[in-house]
Formats: sequence, C-alpha cells, structure tokens
Amino acid sequence: MDESLHHFPCEFAIKIFGIASDEFEIHALTIIRKHFPDLKEGAIQSRKSKDGKYLALTITVQLANREKADEIYQELTASPYVLMAL
Repeated sequence: MDESLHHFPCEFAIKIFGIASDEFEIHALTIIRKHFPDLKEGAIQSRKSKDGKYLALTITVQLANREKADEIYQELTASPYVLMAL
C-alpha cells in the first residue's frame, strides 16, 4: 500500500542546506540541474542563516514519481557539500 503524502506528478520543494559558500551552491545546483535542466524562472530561492554561516536553498521542481525523488535525495545526501536535504 502506497502511503505517500504526494500524488505524482506533482510540484515539490526540495530544501538543501550547507555551509554558505560558492562551492556548496554550485555543487547543489549542478545536481539539481542534472535532473531538471529546464527549471522554471523563480524555482530557486536562497536564504542565509542569521549569522551568515549556512545557506538554505529551496528549489521547486515538477517530480514525475517517487523514484526520481529518492534518486535526487540520494545524490544530494552523498555530496560532501550538503549538510542536509529535505
């Protein structure tokens, strides 16, 4: 029984957290663009932590299925630049 909260395809916000650096942002966005080369304008939002040490990226994508979501999360969490992906 599929108890997923999402019904695919769906619009989905991926949140990625890392140390605020060009390397983190470039690496995270490279992974996302590999899976979604045609991101919509305004799909990427970024926000630094209060002290500026961390950066949170929120990327809204159109997910076709749960397997694609799992694949992206595995790749993001395997990255040494990504502290957390939600």
